[in-house]
Amino acid sequence: MPSRESYEVHKEEKSLVQKAKREANQEDILAAALGMRMGPQKPPATFWQPLKLFAYSQLTSLVRRASLKESERAPRSEKVHNFKVHTFRGPHWCEHCASFMWGLMAQGVKCADCGLNVHKQCSPLVPNDCKPDLRHIRKVYSCDLTTLVKAYNTARPMVVDMCIREIESRGLKSEGLYRISGFSDSVEEVKTAFDKDGEKTDISVNAYEDINIITGALKLYLRDLPVPVISYDAYPRFIEAAKLTDPEKKLEAFRETLALLPPSHSETLKYLMAHLKRVTQNEEFNLMNAENLAIIFGPTLMRAPNQDAITALNDIRYQRQVVELLIKKEDVLF
Repeated sequence: MPSRESYEVHKEEKSLVQKAKREANQEDILAAALGMRMGPQKPPATFWQPLKLFAYSQLTSLVRRASLKESERAPRSEKVHNFKVHTFRGPHWCEHCASFMWGLMAQGVKCADCGLNVHKQCSPLVPNDCKPDLRHIRKVYSCDLTTLVKAYNTARPMVVDMCIREIESRGLKSEGLYRISGFSDSVEEVKTAFDKDGEKTDISVNAYEDINIITGALKLYLRDLPVPVISYDAYPRFIEAAKLTDPEKKLEAFRETLALLPPSHSETLKYLMAHLKRVTQNEEFNLMNAENLAIIFGPTLMRAPNQDAITALNDIRYQRQVVELLIKKEDVLF
């Protein structure tokens, strides 16, 4: 007959064995969740997939939060996130606070440009450090200018660079450059090609012999921008600057207003004005001076949001004056 002491010893040994098994089992669970290999491998079980997703999400959130904290010490980026309400499939965790997103529908918001997933209440707390991902950019035309250049890591939109290079290689002496419209169906074809093929789009003379199709595609791109090249914030300042009569004060006001533009907008405007200046230098052939070009590009580059029809009509002449001065004084202002 076993004594009570031996019974207690046996019970304690059994407890230790069970504890060891539980700890080993926990290690297996963690290893399965992280996709690690520990000891002899067993066939993968779909039961552990949610745990693996959880671990991956938590690690992603930690990395994201670390980068957000780092960005607080870095200069503030000019690109805000384009958050849209989103319904997520499967378990998801906020990449700002690392908490679970509860619910079956509309659990949070997702940035349409970089794919960042956060709670709706967390979205105002996320720094304006959006780094657009090409996987989320579905088109070139009608895409925010800053979003496009950040996604492609370029100084200016590819449409602006490629069209201007093509125009300057074979069209600077073309009569009525930018005034004469290209065939609308062909212009739409170029737009579709850029949306589909991006920088691989062929706009050479072999594809489009008429240079007016290329100028039409460039003007359409600039008109389709959600935020015009001369941004809404800078618009009223430019209009007021155009009304000044003193030449020196006007130039100084223009310089101050140009500083308000986002970097990608400023770089695009500078490149475009330098190009239009070269167009005017061929006025003998193309019959296009700074005033003619300003009439065309004024409403294209400048738009005021939520403006009544009478005010918009009165602003047209000032829009022309702004663009005309930017072309004529391009070498001084930029």
